Amino acid sequence: MPTGSILVADDDAAIRTVLNQALSRAGYEVRSTGNAATLWRWVNQGDGDLVITDVVMPDENAFDLIPRIRKARPDLPIIVMSAQNTFMTAIRASERGAYEYLPKPFDLKELIGIVGRALSEPKEPRQQPAKPEEFDAIPLVGRSPAMQEIYRVLARLMQTDLTVMITGESGTGKELVAKALHDYGKRRAGTFVAINMAAIPRDLIESELFGHEKGAFTGANTRSAGRF
Repeated sequence: MPTGSILVADDDAAIRTVLNQALSRAGYEVRSTGNAATLWRWVNQGDGDLVITDVVMPDENAFDLIPRIRKARPDLPIIVMSAQNTFMTAIRASERGAYEYLPKPFDLKELIGIVGRALSEPKEPRQQPAKPEEFDAIPLVGRSPAMQEIYRVLARLMQTDLTVMITGESGTGKELVAKALHDYGKRRAGTFVAINMAAIPRDLIESELFGHEKGAFTGANTRSAGRF
């Protein structure tokens, strides 16, 4: 049976009731509030093993509160939920140190699974918040469930240095996803290079990517440094 104390903050009483019931049935102790001030007081007192908070509350935006929570208790997992289901909402949640972002409405079973994972995983330091000017452009739009899942996956990947393979049919936006992952991730200071591999003859791919010396093959009249 899972154990732990969960702090829930949402100004919607119906959502608080649903979360309270679902988490209590799962074996957790739950305390809920409709404002950020009470949540901050509980956290500052050392209460709770995990926080679930809405973004927009009557007295303070969660994105302003989360950095204070992270500073006071860096090991406290924070799950952010929001009806503002955009790419930038997911990115802001991740950049400010949230463990997970859930767009409303969400599946309660999925939430219970995320809570269990967050409480069982080793606590790791999260990336510092990005500067506000980095959020000026919005490279991805869409509010469908499929897009919400893409936003959540991207938000998690942006905190890592993993190699990522993006697949999909022509015209589905693979390059847009790759550029978003670069521009808002840990490698944003590097160069983003987009290459249409289908347009390069197979025998010239290695030369195109990594360069060649003059005379290395027929037609190599000059030395090329390649793209990498």
